[in-house]
Amino acid sequence: MSRRSYENPMPEVDEPLLDGGAGERPADEAPGTRTGERIRRLAESQLYGVLCTQGEGQPYGSMVAFAFTPDLGHAVFATPKATRKYTLLRQCQNVALVVNNQTEFPRDMMKIEAFTATGRVREITDPELLISPATRLRDRHPHLAGFIAAPSTALFVIDIVRFFHVHAFQEVRQWVPSGAPGASS
Repeated sequence: MSRRSYENPMPEVDEPLLDGGAGERPADEAPGTRTGERIRRLAESQLYGVLCTQGEGQPYGSMVAFAFTPDLGHAVFATPKATRKYTLLRQCQNVALVVNNQTEFPRDMMKIEAFTATGRVREITDPELLISPATRLRDRHPHLAGFIAAPSTALFVIDIVRFFHVHAFQEVRQWVPSGAPGASS
C-alpha cells in the first residue's frame, strides 16, 4: 500500500493532549499497550460507527461503514455527494468517529467498550490516491463495492489525532497512534 495516500498534510494537533488528570492516562502509550490493543480489537470487530460532524453551530451524527489502516492512524469511509454529511465535511474538517460494542452486551453496560477517534477529514479526489483507501474499505465491506465505486460517492480519510477509549462505563484512557500529529516519537 502506498503510504502517500494516507499522509497527513495537517501537522497541527486539534486540541491539547490530556495530561493524565481526571482518571485519564497520558497520551504516550505505545501501540502495543493494553489501551491500544483494546482499541484495535474494537476497530476490527465492529463494522459501523457514528461519524460526528458540525455545521452552522449544530452537531450531527451519521452512520458510516469504516476501515482503519493497520497502524490505526487513519480511517476511511464513503458517503454520497448529495448529502448534508458531504456538505458538512467540506465545510469543517474536524470530526469524531464513535465505535462501540453495545450490541454484544445488551444487559451489562460494565462490559461495553467504546472509542472516540478524533481528527481531521479530507476527501480523496486524486485517482491515483483513491486506489488504496477504496480497496481497504471495499475489502472490509464487499457488499458496498458498487456504492464505493459510484461516481456519486466521495471517499474520505480521517487523519486520526487521538483515541478516547471508555470501558466499565466510566474508565477513560487516551491513546495516540504513532505518527499522529503531536504524538511523541
